[in-house]
Amino acid sequence: MLSFSASPRPPASRDIERVFNAAFARSMNTVLIGGAVEPYYRPADDEDSRHRIFYREERRLLPDWGYWYAPDGRDAEQQTEFEQAEVKPQALEWLLSIACGIGFRVSLDNLSEHAGMGEEFKNRVYEQACVNIHDGVSARTQKIYDALVAEFGGRPLSAVRLLRRDLD
Repeated sequence: MLSFSASPRPPASRDIERVFNAAFARSMNTVLIGGAVEPYYRPADDEDSRHRIFYREERRLLPDWGYWYAPDGRDAEQQTEFEQAEVKPQALEWLLSIACGIGFRVSLDNLSEHAGMGEEFKNRVYEQACVNIHDGVSARTQKIYDALVAEFGGRPLSAVRLLRRDLD
């Protein structure tokens, strides 16, 4: 069963940035930097010797995370492609949210008639997250997971038991 050890307060983007940078600035020469115009990855160059992952802003507190969606959305074929590409990242996002002690909802990222209810997609995200727990995650993912647990009081990955209904 999925349960959270509640942090005194949910982590803000700057908190997660600080934890990420503590975990990867030295070992991977990579930093997370907030306040960008758009999300962007920039490899080390003459301007900065570090690899940089830029993110926009704290979006959790904005309706629909502050994004605007085109009213027509994706067609069915495009939605299928999106879902195929998003199963693994969203499964990892779910696990990282557990590390932070916060809730998670899958995102179909589509409001059109072709988005459907997403039950099959949710099932695939659930199954992938279960595989990640059973088989383990990459060393980098485990490193940031453990750092987030230490900072925000989530559950160790070995103690996580997922239920499909946790995605509803």
